[in-house]
Amino acid sequence: MSKYTIGLDYGSDSVRSLIVNTENGEEVASVVFEYPRWKEGKYCDAANNQFRQHPLDYLEGLEYTIVEALKQAPAGVAKNVVGISVDTTGSTPVAVDEEGTPLSLKPGFEENPNAMFVLWKDHTAVKEAEEINVLSKKWEIDFTKYEGGIYSSEWFWAKLLHVTREDESVFKSAYSWVEHCDWIPALLTGDTNPLTLKRSRCAAGHKAMWHEAFGGLPSEGFLTELDPKLAGLRERLFKETFTCDVAAGTLTGEWAAKLGLSTDVVVGVGAFDAHLGAVGAEIQPYYVSKVMGTSTCDMLIAPMEEVKDKLVKGICGQVDGSIVPGMLGLEAGQSAFGDIYAWFRRVLEFPLKNILAGTGLVDDETKQKLIKETSEKIISKLSEEAAKIPIAESGIVALDWMNGRRTPDANQGLKGAIMGLNLGSDAPRIFRALVEATAFGSKAINDRFIEEGVRIDGVIALGGVAKKSPLVMQIVADVLDMPIKVARSEQACALGTAMAAAVVAGIYENTGQAQEKMGGGFELEYHPIPENVKKYKSLYQQYKKFGELVETIN
Repeated sequence: MSKYTIGLDYGSDSVRSLIVNTENGEEVASVVFEYPRWKEGKYCDAANNQFRQHPLDYLEGLEYTIVEALKQAPAGVAKNVVGISVDTTGSTPVAVDEEGTPLSLKPGFEENPNAMFVLWKDHTAVKEAEEINVLSKKWEIDFTKYEGGIYSSEWFWAKLLHVTREDESVFKSAYSWVEHCDWIPALLTGDTNPLTLKRSRCAAGHKAMWHEAFGGLPSEGFLTELDPKLAGLRERLFKETFTCDVAAGTLTGEWAAKLGLSTDVVVGVGAFDAHLGAVGAEIQPYYVSKVMGTSTCDMLIAPMEEVKDKLVKGICGQVDGSIVPGMLGLEAGQSAFGDIYAWFRRVLEFPLKNILAGTGLVDDETKQKLIKETSEKIISKLSEEAAKIPIAESGIVALDWMNGRRTPDANQGLKGAIMGLNLGSDAPRIFRALVEATAFGSKAINDRFIEEGVRIDGVIALGGVAKKSPLVMQIVADVLDMPIKVARSEQACALGTAMAAAVVAGIYENTGQAQEKMGGGFELEYHPIPENVKKYKSLYQQYKKFGELVETIN
């Protein structure tokens, strides 16, 4: 019988398990689990950019999705699962004790957000990120040099430093810190010891300033100068990192019994969702792989011998082997993409949830049906009407910084803005301007790679927006002036993770072989429309000038 692997894909709102046939990439079963505590809005404070997740959401989802997916799969599949790999959001670290247990799983910390995983989009550490940047520029070694030269509040050191300062009880109880993508494989294989569990190079290099040239993490002197509270922590973290083609171990007896699998199942070293999503979308050298969802992550790989010692300023990072082992992985992205469209939908929902919900003109059941149906159709109707509006006709220009700016040149303190409104500005025109803003943000990223001497041969798109919105995709193609291929798989991140598991389990020698055999190809391609390209070049210049103005006053 064929061999199978499981891609365990932890997103911002849910976790998915995907079982894949390693011979041909057939996706035989898939189950999603929405995080119940997250769904209730627990432990988050959006007004203060605090987003935390409880490890119980992760654990419950891990067991449920794999068990249920195996139930859905054809008979005999469970006995032929040979590997599991894990991808997660990142940087999403958590404070742990000496045994590697997240503090929020220990008595006294169960409801403490500071003892939970600090989600990638948590921006509470803006001050700490700025301190890291200032010190780095003064230090004998600039530890941010491989991370675009600007450290972000979305990343490892800024987050742990913020929590360390804010919560004395967590500071005193935390022995070490672990990324989400490292904790799950460690848990499955029974080695959660922070000193010995295998750490992802993807997470460490892009977010924790780890690099072989530094001998690992930033020096003890740098960290204690940043804050004396960090003294000794470096020795309780890690020196060595591993790529996603390396085994973290095999399933423990306990987890094998829970999941209905064999203890022979190999578990791979984890990585970030966008990175393995790029693998699942069959990334190739000098192609940008865009994960287009609530935010974007833009991945690019290049041969080490061609890139050599080139540094690209203003991106998230560049790390040997972080996406495809043996290649330099470069990461950029936007802090908000689909989230901007969702924000505008929520604005328009105000009368539904605050007026219609309280009316006595219709019964409660009808009210709820009206609210639900209207809310679900807002974006599709806006898209339909926005598509009819000529480019630049409205005079509206927006900035895509509603959740700060990830790249180029990270600045999470920035805010979004809209200009050019008049009494004729309606919802479809504003929506189109917001879509164009997200496209312009994508172009700014491409331009930075090209300006820094890294060519771009094409664009591959994956994620919910790429699948669901022809309007957005055509506008992005026009703005980038590049064709965009959309990956066929509905679950490219989970598929890429299953590919990584196939390499770890020894089914394939390398990532390229796994992609060739298990890849789903592409379902369609968007091509730039020449007359639109010309118009958008002019509008893009307005976007850049507007950004320069807003940045001076933000």
